[in-house]
Amino acid sequence: MEHLRLAPFWGYSARERHELMSIDPRPSGGPIRVLTVDDHALLREGIAALVNAESDMELVAEASNGQEAIDQFRLHRPDVTLMDLQMPSLNGIEAITRIRTEFPTARIIILTTYTGDIQVLRALKAGARGYILKGRVHRDLPEAIRAVHAGQKRIPPEVAAELADHAVEDDLTAREIEVLRLIASGNANKEIAGQLSIGEDTVKSHVTNILAKLGANDRTHAVTIGIKRGIIEL
Repeated sequence: MEHLRLAPFWGYSARERHELMSIDPRPSGGPIRVLTVDDHALLREGIAALVNAESDMELVAEASNGQEAIDQFRLHRPDVTLMDLQMPSLNGIEAITRIRTEFPTARIIILTTYTGDIQVLRALKAGARGYILKGRVHRDLPEAIRAVHAGQKRIPPEVAAELADHAVEDDLTAREIEVLRLIASGNANKEIAGQLSIGEDTVKSHVTNILAKLGANDRTHAVTIGIKRGIIEL
């Protein structure tokens, strides 16, 4: 029976079949169908009220973590998805990556408290089309949904400025990020050296590079900057 199921796609490559099968079969027109994903029920309720108050939108589903987001997306095929970053089970960026792999045309807006440029870049690279700060939801959400649904991108000015401020700075290497995480956990250089199986002098060199790249005054300042920019998480 498999040949009967695939009959409409004969003559197409595997990639073309994948793209055709990911197209939403619903007719065009009608309200913008929205999926909201956040692990806080009160925030989801607030977003539901905002979305449903707009005559050209409707909330079609909710999810409380990344895995539920994938499941609900498959079931409802929303026009626009509002995705939190920090969630249990599967975080927002991982969920975006998986959804976009299966549905390349998915339009997703990040809804978060984080303004760090690293978080923004990770989200955009994963395929997010917009980025809204939770503190500005009441003011920005409806127009952002309409813009992203229309194929545009939306990034708050302060987030764009954060990206511009760090556009020419060197990124931390993977090992330097490891060292910064261990510093944030309260480890001294000797302890870091032992955990990473490297020399203490090498750790000191990494710390010097971290301070220089982040423009930090000391180790504590470096951790603060790393958290703010989304380089590390506590």
